[in-house]
Amino acid sequence: MFVQGKLGRIALVVVLMGNTAKADDLNVLISGGFSAAYEPLVAAFEEKTGVHVVTVHGASMGSTPTSIPNRLARGEAADLVILASPALSDLVKAGAIDGSSIVDLAKSRIGLAVKAGAPKPDISTKDGLKSALLAANGVVYSTSASGVYLTTTLFPKLGIAERLKTTGRVSADEPAGVVVARGEADVALQQISELKPVKGIDIVGPIPDSVQLVTVFSVGIPTTAKNRQAAKALIDAMTNAEAAPIINASGMEAIPVPR
Repeated sequence: MFVQGKLGRIALVVVLMGNTAKADDLNVLISGGFSAAYEPLVAAFEEKTGVHVVTVHGASMGSTPTSIPNRLARGEAADLVILASPALSDLVKAGAIDGSSIVDLAKSRIGLAVKAGAPKPDISTKDGLKSALLAANGVVYSTSASGVYLTTTLFPKLGIAERLKTTGRVSADEPAGVVVARGEADVALQQISELKPVKGIDIVGPIPDSVQLVTVFSVGIPTTAKNRQAAKALIDAMTNAEAAPIINASGMEAIPVPR
């Protein structure tokens, strides 16, 4: 490629620096909920197959520039997408994901966490959860599926929506547990699988079944995928018998896939 002049040479350097992805890389977009299980599964997949996986994280939904729907809308490279099932279904309707490729991976529940060493409230009942949230000086939650459920359904159902307008806050770019670990909020509400990797917090437990939201995390192949063969191989690696214990240990419940 011939580039003339100083500005042209600079432009060429920028192009070359930005074009770091290889054609045979497997590009994966993933939301936080499945990440704790995904990381060891991908490490084993790379070692076994020699395929290089490039992983980019983002929220399942929301208006932030880093959310997965917005990344896809911008045309970012993706051979595989892992996120909350409702959001993946929306992407199928939008024509971004091949609906025939979708496989359910795991069920995930919302948990509550406090700063490490802090008193643990009794959240075994709906009233106990309500009391804990009302007593907290700060409650933090995510922008993804669990956060949408909390703000649109759970808080109004508990009658604390107005109170949470003052004490509640959204964490868009980091896990809610990290905010609590820094002491910037008393309580974090998020998928248990997203709370478990965070240091400096104690997970009190899942919120009661009567007000729980079980989110299914699924995987699908984008209609623009360039590396479909490797994408299908990674799906197989995340749904085989060896993967189930790893998924369960991350705080989720593996969904068996018929073979």
